[in-house]
Amino acid sequence: MTVDPLIQSLKGKLVVSVQAYMGEPLRTPETMAQMSRACELGGAAAIRCQGLADIAAIKGRCEVPVIGLWKDGHEGVYITPTLRHARACVAAGADIVAIDATDRPRPDGKSVEDTFRPLHEEGVLLMADCATIEDIRRAVDMGFDLVSTTLSHGVAAIDCTMADGPDLPLLRQATEEFPGLPIICEGRVHTPEEARAAIDAGAWAVVVGTAITHPTSITSWFKAALEA
Repeated sequence: MTVDPLIQSLKGKLVVSVQAYMGEPLRTPETMAQMSRACELGGAAAIRCQGLADIAAIKGRCEVPVIGLWKDGHEGVYITPTLRHARACVAAGADIVAIDATDRPRPDGKSVEDTFRPLHEEGVLLMADCATIEDIRRAVDMGFDLVSTTLSHGVAAIDCTMADGPDLPLLRQATEEFPGLPIICEGRVHTPEEARAAIDAGAWAVVVGTAITHPTSITSWFKAALEA
């Protein structure tokens, strides 16, 4: 597998996921762009973000690559669930598009391969958000540019506690089966030590979101510790 230079530039680096949920105070594209720029200044090698307005705003503020996705819904396949969603992310400026790479039913009735193939033929760099080793194997076989453990935790990031750590067993299994391929650790990475452990386990790069960019969750962790 030939690794694209943009993907190569992420090796051993930190990617920061900058997202806010509907109804939250920070849920505006300008705020997400400002936070992304702050993360870039701190050393983020790329920004992962969701929504067309956020992608466009962050591309206008940051120089690092943007991994874009479009969350549509809250259950089942909702991370860039269709070809239409993926192409819209490209049009908004995403350098890489992340899509749900599980084999669950999609809103348009198509398979993940039906979504992947035309985008791949168009030269779009694609990140596979996976839940299981079977998802990862399928994504590697298809030829995804990046493969991630994003969905292995099974719940929204804000529903995880600080005690929940990254899925290092899945990460190790994937990196041992596919040495040298861009396997990304994403999900429940809450401390610098956990990020380092992911790299030591073979991760190509590490995505950290909630622990850097979601102050509501971070505040709740401190509050819980004081009340324990």
